[in-house]
Amino acid sequence: MTKHDFSHVDTWVFDLDNTLYSPEIRLFDQIEVRMTQFVMDTLNVDHAEANRLRALYWHEHGTTLAGLMRVHGMAPDDYLIAVHDIDMTPLTPDADLRARIAASGRKIIYTNGTAPYATRVAAARGLEGIFDAIYGVEHAGYSPKPDAEAFRAVFDADGLTTDRAAMFEDDPRNLAIPHAMGLRTVHVAPTALVAEHIHHHTDDLSGFLAQLV
Repeated sequence: MTKHDFSHVDTWVFDLDNTLYSPEIRLFDQIEVRMTQFVMDTLNVDHAEANRLRALYWHEHGTTLAGLMRVHGMAPDDYLIAVHDIDMTPLTPDADLRARIAASGRKIIYTNGTAPYATRVAAARGLEGIFDAIYGVEHAGYSPKPDAEAFRAVFDADGLTTDRAAMFEDDPRNLAIPHAMGLRTVHVAPTALVAEHIHHHTDDLSGFLAQLV
């Protein structure tokens, strides 16, 4: 990877969970617990079945919420409020990451969570005030990544020029459509995955950005 690979990029798109913080923090574990409990309470099933459905819907529909909406006709708001009511104290500010993101061009967050939740996570990481826009699943009509219509809705609303943008994402599924749309793709994860739709891999987002700014 060289600076030249990103010389055309003027918009930087960042996923949120397990991308702007390390998966070792395991913040998303709290959300998974709350997802399972919500499925138990709403569908009146036991823990094992709720956990199975949570994972199944994530696999088949992109998110657990998408499965609940499509299979059970569930409205999204109560679910999103419940699952994102978590403790942010495991997150700590990262001054180096802040400086490196801030030194980039135009930058946005795009998450399958909600924009208010993303704002809380960004603040806990010391990244408040440096993003030009924050988009959540609500901005895509609750259609989640990796759905093509979700990306189109958010990128069209943002006015993003796809062949002048890069996307950083921990879930490799969510890089396939951006790649097809012309974005430079960066898989942020502990383990590299070789795939045609992944241009670059890093297990250190801050260190990767340091090579570009």
